[in-house]
Amino acid sequence: MNSPSPIQPVSSVPTVEPAAQPVSTGEIDASCRAPVLYLFVSALAWLLIGLALALVASIKLHGPDFLGNTAWLTYGRVVPAFGNVLVYGFASPAALGVALWLIARLGRTRLWGAAWIVVATVFWNLGVLVGLAGILAGHSTGYAGLEMPLGANSILFFSYLLIGLGAVLTFHDRKERRLYVSQWYLLAALLWFPWIFSTANLLLLLEPVRGVLQAAISSWFVNCLTVLWLTPVGLGAIFYFIPKVTGRPLHSHYLGLFGFWLLAIFGGWGGLYAGAPLPSWLNSLSIVTTVLLIVPVLAVTINWRLTMAGQQALFKTSPTLRFIAFGAASYTISGLLTAASAWHSVSETVQFTHFTTAVAHLTLFGFFAMTLFGAVYYVTPRLVQAEWPSAKMVQVHFWCSAAGITLYVISLAFGGVLQGLALNNASRPFLESVRSILPFVGMSTLGLLVLAAGQVALLANLGLMLGRACCACCRPADWFAGETKRAEARV
Repeated sequence: MNSPSPIQPVSSVPTVEPAAQPVSTGEIDASCRAPVLYLFVSALAWLLIGLALALVASIKLHGPDFLGNTAWLTYGRVVPAFGNVLVYGFASPAALGVALWLIARLGRTRLWGAAWIVVATVFWNLGVLVGLAGILAGHSTGYAGLEMPLGANSILFFSYLLIGLGAVLTFHDRKERRLYVSQWYLLAALLWFPWIFSTANLLLLLEPVRGVLQAAISSWFVNCLTVLWLTPVGLGAIFYFIPKVTGRPLHSHYLGLFGFWLLAIFGGWGGLYAGAPLPSWLNSLSIVTTVLLIVPVLAVTINWRLTMAGQQALFKTSPTLRFIAFGAASYTISGLLTAASAWHSVSETVQFTHFTTAVAHLTLFGFFAMTLFGAVYYVTPRLVQAEWPSAKMVQVHFWCSAAGITLYVISLAFGGVLQGLALNNASRPFLESVRSILPFVGMSTLGLLVLAAGQVALLANLGLMLGRACCACCRPADWFAGETKRAEARV
């Protein structure tokens, strides 16, 4: 059965009259302009900084003497700095920007509290900067995904509360009362993040639990940060933009909700390593729920595939659809690889190798980042009422990102499997197993370099667009009226 979608209502679904007259899309975009653009620009700037740190860390794997005399840039500091900048500097602000715009658009209402969201974003960036400095100065907490000092985490938490409050109030004030699938994912993610983040800070930094429970909570936090925060935002964006760009309703509203509830039920139980020094039932539960996540992965994949059926020609003309399709495919592949690596027989080989890094970055770069890039290409022109200045830069960004991610993930995945086989071979010296994967590490460095080049193209294109928009402020009012009409036509 077809579903209600951003394109058109379906007669088989009862129509609920809106509580008030919906706001025009032009007014909605105007209310979102300052906070969403600020979130996007800061996120992309942090992404470039994070990729620079990732390149330093990657080079050190096959050239240990690189920047060896700089204490701030040792491998043990650069790696957690890169991870935290990627999650809190890039991924989270980008997720918040897309979520705010989608909640306002789907609710057909203005964004609440745009001014305080901008202020909160300023403090969020300050928190990331303080955390980055703390890690590079040697004040890391030592917990994966939570290495930033407690002071920086406190700034992030209270900044998020202000931004999240704006999103919740916007959702409450929506004029369109019927809920679309994307809203389920986005609202759940916005409520899950403060719970996950505050619980981890409380049990690991404020009132630390003892012994092996610290490792269990740390693993739970890393898993939930991906599965219950970034993944729902990425899925919500895909469920919106595929029907919107293709001009077709979502294939099945109920299949979308089926995937949502399975993700909500099983998503928070995974993350523990096979063989961890914990009760066996807890390890078994983690393995089973991780494998069961195949079901929502396949459910949403089938839904997207049937929605896009026969629309392949749009890939050539729509940059948003190209990025979204790459992200959707990456989500499917990473979900299957994650489930496969949870099995004990597979985990014995790939655990603690570069393979796990490859799967994690396929999720973060291949799925989430590419999906959010597609959203940026769709949302930004509507916010600034202008087209992207250079179509060639858009193509350069896509192909550099796709090639860089593919090269980076495949090289680390194959290298990780060989690394695991060598480590499990007792007759093979450890140093030999390290040397055997150096070519794959070198290829991953090249992949990161290509990926970074793509992000430079995106930032340059975005800078040109914003520069032209600023210059347009001096133009007459009738020009703005024409641009507003053209923006409405794009919707």
